Amino acid sequence: MRTLLIAALVVCAMIPVLPPVREQMSGHAREAGADLSGVHVAGDAGIHVSGETSLREPGAADDEPEPPPAHVVVDTFYVTVGIEVKDRLLPYEDDVAIEPTRLAPGVELDGQGNLRGKPRIPGSFTEPVRLCDSAKCVEQPVTLLVYDYVSWRPRQLTFPGRVGVRLDGHIGVEGGPAGVPPTFTVTNARTLPRGVSIGPDGQVGGIPAATGVSRVPVRICVAGNCSGVVVTLFIA
Repeated sequence: MRTLLIAALVVCAMIPVLPPVREQMSGHAREAGADLSGVHVAGDAGIHVSGETSLREPGAADDEPEPPPAHVVVDTFYVTVGIEVKDRLLPYEDDVAIEPTRLAPGVELDGQGNLRGKPRIPGSFTEPVRLCDSAKCVEQPVTLLVYDYVSWRPRQLTFPGRVGVRLDGHIGVEGGPAGVPPTFTVTNARTLPRGVSIGPDGQVGGIPAATGVSRVPVRICVAGNCSGVVVTLFIA
């Protein structure tokens, strides 16, 4: 009987000790920046540690295979249902043969890299295009993003400036399909004032070198929906 009483007293004396052990471990772990999710205190069985300690840097990603190299300048084209496509697939290398391919309902790619036809339905279409030179052939995925018709208009067509002062303007567009970048092409570069340029993103920049009024024809396209405008620059 005395033996049983002594054993019970020993067990009761040990129980309050276990939580401080957990707290002490937690304190040391917090100082070291460790994660306690895999540490458990389980009665008189002692401390059980599960899981593994990772030595990788925080946020380090697993090694992933590199994407295949691109063989063309542009592999994604934005177009609009019912509007004739006038784009071209341009390989990086010269003397590359392009295998004709159907890219989407109503749109074909010919052997010269021209995209032709009118898209019939909206959607995202990706097709492998076979490119061959004298040594080998490769397949290049080409994506056609086809949008329903959405009207748009230019945001700004008039820009004032001063000789010797840098221009910083942007034509921009309002409307059009969401997320589709517009493109801007100067169709007659001789009409630009000396020292001024209009980039393919619609940026109007440069340092004007002479006074005058210039009217510059620009073609704006949004998902293949194109229109010609005139940009006017007043340089004082």
